[in-house]
Amino acid sequence: MDVPLADRLRAGVAVFNAGHYHAAHDAWEPPYRDADGPARDFLQGLIQYAAAAHHVTTGNREGAQGLADSALGYLDGADDRGIDLAPVRAWLRDCRDDYPAVAGERPPALALDGETPDLPDLRYPAAAVAAPLVAEATGYDAGALRAGAEYALADLADEEVGSPFVTLVLDFLAGERRGVIVTRLSQHVDRRRSREDDVKGLFD
Repeated sequence: MDVPLADRLRAGVAVFNAGHYHAAHDAWEPPYRDADGPARDFLQGLIQYAAAAHHVTTGNREGAQGLADSALGYLDGADDRGIDLAPVRAWLRDCRDDYPAVAGERPPALALDGETPDLPDLRYPAAAVAAPLVAEATGYDAGALRAGAEYALADLADEEVGSPFVTLVLDFLAGERRGVIVTRLSQHVDRRRSREDDVKGLFD
């Protein structure tokens, strides 16, 4: 999924703010792999912040403290890309130096460009990144969400009006009746794939 860094950043922030700390890093990992220099350090620090938060929620004190210390190094002097890093650094220092102060508490939400985006706030293409990650984190069919998100982006690029993929992916992120939404989305994915298979090879 070819999505600009700014949208991947927003998707990961919203996934993190929804409490899916482990899933959030998957939004940032593809641009991290392609980055170098300060941008790579910033993304590495952000990924390690998410990992530290995950370890705090699972009670892994040693893992959380080690990652907190490492993340502070990566985020020292980093270009924040619109993210307010002050509360992040403060939490990381507490995690490293005074673990009981953070144990059992939610880490600070990430603010991006003065806002704290949550899943229902997302629009495309960030929504296409976030939806499969949330599906996987919450036990729904991530494959259906991944395919639906890809079809949504394709339909938007083709300016297709009334795409069910566009609507259903956003509805899934809104968080209500997710089971029903995933069933409907899976049906639409199957129908689209069937149509694609019907015409495949006709002009070879």
